[in-house]
Amino acid sequence: GFQGMAPEQRVTTLGRGGSDTSAVALAAALNADRCDIFTDVDGVYTTDPRIVAKAKKLERITYEEMLEMASVGAKVLETRSVALAMRHHVRVQVLSSFEDKPGTLVVDEDEVVETQIVSGIAYSRNEARITVQQVKDRPGIAASIFGPLSEANINVDMIVQSVSRDGVYANMTFTVGKADLPRALAVLERAREEIGFGEVSADSDVVKVSVIGVGMRSHAGIAHKMFQTLADRGINIQAISTSEIKVSVLIGEEYTELALRALHTAYGLDKD
Repeated sequence: GFQGMAPEQRVTTLGRGGSDTSAVALAAALNADRCDIFTDVDGVYTTDPRIVAKAKKLERITYEEMLEMASVGAKVLETRSVALAMRHHVRVQVLSSFEDKPGTLVVDEDEVVETQIVSGIAYSRNEARITVQQVKDRPGIAASIFGPLSEANINVDMIVQSVSRDGVYANMTFTVGKADLPRALAVLERAREEIGFGEVSADSDVVKVSVIGVGMRSHAGIAHKMFQTLADRGINIQAISTSEIKVSVLIGEEYTELALRALHTAYGLDKD
């Protein structure tokens, strides 16, 4: 399932997650009742059970939640396979290749009877933070910074622009993949004159922690609980990004385990 035939009859690899994606594609084409994917874990958990002993395996999770979890660090399924399953309404079951036990079903939202406000907490160590200091606070400055990065195929995730106190200069903070950090710094250095900034600082000892759940759409205060829980444990938030069903924060890598355990408890995911 990892290889396929290109239009010009050339054998090609399908890229990371290709076998999962081709399995879902076959299930869609055959109108199968379900696509079972056997992997090295026995399902989708509320968080990493290697870090949080009280992590629970989910019986069901929605496509949207699985997409968000996969995109922010959960390595159970690749995003392409989940997106394809969602588009063609293919029910996917994640099962263990080594143990004969029930797995986790990835399904439409209307198949999840009891919707948790928060379904899971994911994290990604594949983050690096860059701060461009003393940029002129003028229209177009963001485009001048992120344009060269885009042209170099460097994906930018979380973005924070500090408020300019003097009305002249501000700082721009954002994250890139850890592997892209040296290249991103080189791109910014080449564009220094065009952008016009003071210094650039970088930190790869950071982690992105995300709280995910479709129940967020109808419940207020999810982000506040996350911020308060981290603050109570002295964990500083360096950047924030949100979507309709996800809140992500960037924190120091040394706080990963403490943050996951605290948030897992705060959202009631420890309960049996």
